[in-house]
Amino acid sequence: MTSIFQTIFATPEMLAIWSDTRRTSFYLEFERGLAIVQAQLGIIPQDAADAIAEFCSDVSNVDFEELREQTEKIGYPVLGLVKQIVRRVNAKTPGYGEWAHWGTTTQDVADTAAVLQLRETLNIIMRALESIMASLRDLASIHKSTPMAARSNLQQAVPITFGFKLARLLSTFQRHHERLLQLKGRLLVLQFSGAAGTLATLPADRALECQMALAQFLHLSPPDIAWHTERDRFAELAGCFALLTGTCAKFALDVKLLMQTEVGEVSEPFHDHRGASSTMPQKRNPISSAYISAIATSVRQHANAMYEAMVADHERSTGPWQVEWIVLPELCILTGAALKHTQSLVIGLQVHPEAMLRNLDATNGGIVSEAVMMHLAPHIGRQVAHDLVYELCRKSAKNNVHLIDLLEVDERVISAGLSKEMLEPLCDPRNYLGLSVEMVERVVGR
Repeated sequence: MTSIFQTIFATPEMLAIWSDTRRTSFYLEFERGLAIVQAQLGIIPQDAADAIAEFCSDVSNVDFEELREQTEKIGYPVLGLVKQIVRRVNAKTPGYGEWAHWGTTTQDVADTAAVLQLRETLNIIMRALESIMASLRDLASIHKSTPMAARSNLQQAVPITFGFKLARLLSTFQRHHERLLQLKGRLLVLQFSGAAGTLATLPADRALECQMALAQFLHLSPPDIAWHTERDRFAELAGCFALLTGTCAKFALDVKLLMQTEVGEVSEPFHDHRGASSTMPQKRNPISSAYISAIATSVRQHANAMYEAMVADHERSTGPWQVEWIVLPELCILTGAALKHTQSLVIGLQVHPEAMLRNLDATNGGIVSEAVMMHLAPHIGRQVAHDLVYELCRKSAKNNVHLIDLLEVDERVISAGLSKEMLEPLCDPRNYLGLSVEMVERVVGR
């Protein structure tokens, strides 16, 4: 990612988690923990474990240029790192380094490091999501009674409140929050099973105990069985991130549409020259929303790649695993960026209730035609009422006459018992909000 776009499509926290340094530090933490617990169980000598743990306690001990060269040569970074551990520990105390990486394999280390990276990623995602939800609760509460037009097929439908629109979004984010909480239990699982997953290299009477102890050391759950080529955990995370950013993009799309010059019901947070055009000085483009839309599209594509990576051959795969190396970091970094933009968008969203009221009158009363129809229906039948109001709405639009003016003089309406005094409140969009307010309060109160 180029430095110019880095702050747009990434955050410093996410970049740090998915950096070579952080990933390698997790490799070292795995090797350190493995040596410590194996010494406690009498699998390797205590002095050797102490020496290995000392080296692995500081990532600055690693020669990253050598690691890069070894990774290019070998094809994987773990073996190159293990070679450094062995050599450097042996240099201080000959033979001690040979006990490093005892009974484990490359993918154990790499998968567990990825899980630890994902744990830190989820912590950031959850904090951002909770901030978005808190801001949406506040905004929905403020505007729970602010009337606006609902849109169906991009046409005005019936009145709702802006708080109702926000509460629907909040409810969706609440479901994402639940999904991620449920996912953590399935995702944060140790990978430590050896070459083909059977722990055959360790003493049979201590192998599972070693696995359990390492899981506890790393604050992960132990696996019930090896998952080297069962990649549903990572694919599920990718799917959740696709859902999460998809909701961010849905909100961004609504903001873009509501921000159109002819609508003008909301605006993105104002910053000097934000979204400015190089040729049209009057423009104020919905730039944050555009970023969110682009990022969400990319996340969905990456999620699809993660699903493809599930199709792994036998007990250790030839290629699908490496797909994750490419897309998993970007998927997480982009998801973090989408939430960052969504967070700032929600916090600073400018709402224009006066424009919402103005637009409610744009159809000369047509927006409450359903209310009129439903009040006529008990007297003349629902379909008859529908056709009557449909006819008057067409006349209203064609002649630029308010619907109530046509209703008041129509003999069929008069004979149904709807007087002018009854029609006036019926044709006020603010009186046809249904249970918008109650539904907002129900969602906000969760």
